[in-house]
Amino acid sequence: MATPQAMGPPGNPMLDGGGAVQPPGTDMTGICFRDQLWLNTYPLDRNLVFDYFALSPFYDWTCNNEQLRMRSVHPLDLSQLSKMTGTEYMLSEVMEPHLFVIRKQKRDSPDKVTPMLAYYILDGSIYQAPQLCNVFAARIGRALYYIQKAFTTAASKLEKIGYVDSENETALLESKVGKETIDLKEVKRVDHILASLQRKLPPAPPPPPFPEGYVPPQTAETEKVTETQEAVESQAPIVDPIIDQGPAKRMKF
Repeated sequence: MATPQAMGPPGNPMLDGGGAVQPPGTDMTGICFRDQLWLNTYPLDRNLVFDYFALSPFYDWTCNNEQLRMRSVHPLDLSQLSKMTGTEYMLSEVMEPHLFVIRKQKRDSPDKVTPMLAYYILDGSIYQAPQLCNVFAARIGRALYYIQKAFTTAASKLEKIGYVDSENETALLESKVGKETIDLKEVKRVDHILASLQRKLPPAPPPPPFPEGYVPPQTAETEKVTETQEAVESQAPIVDPIIDQGPAKRMKF
């Protein structure tokens, strides 16, 4: 916040040996200016707002408005500014007494002006409006930062989950291996008992032949296979969206 200055008609710092001139396009969006002593003394309206703006470091003392002030002409007189060329300030938006928007522009002819920067006075505080490209760059940079942060957080959580899952799988495999351990002696003993029983029992007789004309009943598996074959044969082929439904195949009215 700037230091309040003494009252009186503002002088030209170039002639008085004052501060340096701000070059056009200087980024001063990080500062604001407010002179509470001036605000307590004068009303902030469309007639005096430019005198208040001239006290700020945003003001370019080489502008055409300053030449009009030195000739005791109102600095926002459009009839006089349109006859000049160079840098000038225009009051573009007014909502007295709270908001004033001042546009800095370069005039090449009475009808040709090029906007350069914008400033706004909000409740007595003067700010430089940021350029649109800087706003987009800042918003995109902030969005990319949060996206990268979200991916980093998700990746760290997934790594933890994968580590826990691998530990759980290892523990389960170890417990399964421990449970499924087979005693070879027990297996040999069971095989020996089964072999001895097989030697003692006589061989099974062959099944009698089926009578002539006998048809064996169908089991559930054979019925399922038959039904599947019939369904496949009765099902229509899949419609091809290009070959079967192309423009040449569609009905014409």
